[in-house]
Amino acid sequence: MTVRSILERKGYDVFSITPDVSLADAITVLAKHKIGALVVCDQNKAIKGILSERDVVRAISADGADALWKPISETMTIKVKVCNESHTINQVMETMTQGRFRHLPVEKDGQLYGIVSIGDVVKLRIEEVERESQEIRSYIATA
Repeated sequence: MTVRSILERKGYDVFSITPDVSLADAITVLAKHKIGALVVCDQNKAIKGILSERDVVRAISADGADALWKPISETMTIKVKVCNESHTINQVMETMTQGRFRHLPVEKDGQLYGIVSIGDVVKLRIEEVERESQEIRSYIATA
């Protein structure tokens, strides 16, 4: 299974934001859409960073309420790991586990193309295991 299979099921929609937006406005977007991360892109949809809930907590812990009025370019994670449609679920799980993050932007031709969350990966993996289990039961029943 690949990232493409996840995106085909969940869709290619991804919430993004520009680096000049205030942290307060970014938090509003996170809360409104009930998401855990925003991909930070320029006008050409090139990925410049990612803002996660953890980034928000770190910023407020360090600067208090003053952090809310700063641009997210001061808070976001700049070194963003990305994947593409051909990456396998195992590769994505390994990347997320090693990096200790829950969101992985999908890039195509240098632009944001989608996003995969740990929830997406776990859901697909559970479906795979259940399908394999059913196939084994069917094989045993017909043998």
